[in-house]
Amino acid sequence: MRTLLLAVLAFVPAGTLLAQNWVNYQNTTDFFSINLPESVEPEVREITWPSEYGAVFPGRVYTVREGPATYTVTVVDYTDSHRIHLARTNSTEADSPVNYSYWRIDVLASVAYAATQFRRRGGEVTYDAWHHVDRVAGHQLNITNADESRSYVGIYLHDARLYIVEATVPKGYPPQVQFQQSLGFIDEEGRNIRYDWAEDGSLIRGTRSR
Repeated sequence: MRTLLLAVLAFVPAGTLLAQNWVNYQNTTDFFSINLPESVEPEVREITWPSEYGAVFPGRVYTVREGPATYTVTVVDYTDSHRIHLARTNSTEADSPVNYSYWRIDVLASVAYAATQFRRRGGEVTYDAWHHVDRVAGHQLNITNADESRSYVGIYLHDARLYIVEATVPKGYPPQVQFQQSLGFIDEEGRNIRYDWAEDGSLIRGTRSR
């Protein structure tokens, strides 16, 4: 796995006098970048992700803990959705990948499905709306948990990979937008990918150097 630590940012949590440095972390295994606390390299854990339509997909969770705050990026790999759905033993006639393209629907519905799982997790959802990163459509949620901690969530689908970012901090911490809204997408060479809209509303893909 190749990672790059770039431009240092500064952030001062409420109630403290010490500045916390942040860096832009880049990951060319799962093709994303995001702002993280400077002093800690993410822990990486392999996971499996049960989808809305009964398939199980591989993924990774990247976790950074900084004091009482926890930052995670979950990446679920849907790129092999067709084969995984064809291999399912739990499909029925209604959702058979042979009879209908549920393997495509599973990918397209993945953002909405992940958002539903957060709503069902408990706590008070205080923000729940569509969002985009460089015009890649997604969803954001802010949740006040039962212990009064707050979670700041962003969910996006890019190139058949589902990206879920979540910052959870204690009561009294400021909003974690420096993490929640910093997700970016990169190519194999670490170049940032962004999009623009064509006149017909479709997306035009481009890259920009670091």
